[in-house]
Amino acid sequence: MAADRRIVIENCSIATVDAHDTEYADGYVVIAGNRIESLGAGRAPEGLENVVRRIDATGHLVTPGLVNTHHHYYQWITRGLATDHNLFNWLVALYPTWARIDEPMVYAAAQGSLAMMARGGVTTAMDHHYVFPRHSGDLSGAIIRAARETGVRFTLARGSMDRSEKDGGLPPDFAVETLEGALTATEATVREHHDPSFDAMTQVAVAPCSPFSVSTELLREGAELARRLGVRLHTHGSETVEEEQFCKELFGMGPTDYFESTGWLGEDVWMAHCVHMNDSDIAAFARTKTGVAHCPSSNARLAAGIARVPDMLAAGVPVGLGVDGTASNESGELHTELRNALLINRLGAHKEAALNARQALRLGTYGGAQVLGRAGQIGSLEPGKLADLVLWKLDTLAHASIADPVTALVFGAAAPVTASFVNGRQIVEAGRLLHVDEDAIARATRAEAQRLAQLAGR
Repeated sequence: MAADRRIVIENCSIATVDAHDTEYADGYVVIAGNRIESLGAGRAPEGLENVVRRIDATGHLVTPGLVNTHHHYYQWITRGLATDHNLFNWLVALYPTWARIDEPMVYAAAQGSLAMMARGGVTTAMDHHYVFPRHSGDLSGAIIRAARETGVRFTLARGSMDRSEKDGGLPPDFAVETLEGALTATEATVREHHDPSFDAMTQVAVAPCSPFSVSTELLREGAELARRLGVRLHTHGSETVEEEQFCKELFGMGPTDYFESTGWLGEDVWMAHCVHMNDSDIAAFARTKTGVAHCPSSNARLAAGIARVPDMLAAGVPVGLGVDGTASNESGELHTELRNALLINRLGAHKEAALNARQALRLGTYGGAQVLGRAGQIGSLEPGKLADLVLWKLDTLAHASIADPVTALVFGAAAPVTASFVNGRQIVEAGRLLHVDEDAIARATRAEAQRLAQLAGR
């Protein structure tokens, strides 16, 4: 939309998630082009020019769009498998199947993953893709194409693995890349697809998979590559007790100390899970401003444990929310993570004081923007920021009797999305995606899941 054309949203509750948690019980938002021009209490200013649309949002809460900070899209076509396994056993069970993916499978799986998130309020998504079988096609390009078609803002974390079973890792030998191959392909992906601009729709991060699937050399040289290219770094860290034992046996130190020794702590780094962190680990993350992608549903599904999110936040660690791969979180949408982050953390040491509704919403919006390095552009509703926002319908049976709209959104059932905007462009209308065919995607993902199962001999 041209910069001088405006959309006016009125008669809505607003949770800005700004630094002061400013909220309006009855307010307006003005979008001009791809930016938020103004917002506040009451009616929009009179005399606005070039208004192309007015939305009466009575009964709605407007929030920043949700930001997903950790995912594995290819897993959409292996959902519902190994449902009673812990992480290491789950990986061993599924790696042989995942090693047979190809470009059509990855494209369909990315379409399914993105569609599920976008129709549920996600406006900024990411994918940590680290499985690159030989001769499988342009997997990174397929994922980016699916994100562009859906209309979401997107970060591709170009993953890699070079520590296979013969080297003491978990992936089978035929599922990994060489050190040189991984670094070369990662650099090529950054140079081809990364956009550093303020309103970028596609960015790329350097993302070796995990301590138990990559060599120390790949971690160290990956960090050097990312900083030379000026992009962010992402990996898995401290997810399970078994990972901690693995690091101590192989490297003589725990995961956080190992990461620090390879250059993997810093304000340009974020790690998924971080479940098993002691006080010194949290202090190291806080000191270096290393970010965390908290994935409560997946952590529960794989019995990994409860991450110490309240302690991380109190220490000043940036924390966002992640769906994680849909082979360990079959629902595949982020609203569930708002609710589960709040509820699961209340099972921990802080009990009912662990998180409240507004903290959970902040994790899913501004916290995610921090973790992806985009807090200056997205994650809160403020004049000058990019127009990524969601209208949640809260006047139906599911929510109408809850007086506080933020409580309704976080504690209640998944709220219908009446409209979702990314970069000022609407991508969802009345719960349906506007730019892709959900039914066609469902058929394609089922067909590719069946083809993969046949190839894997399941």
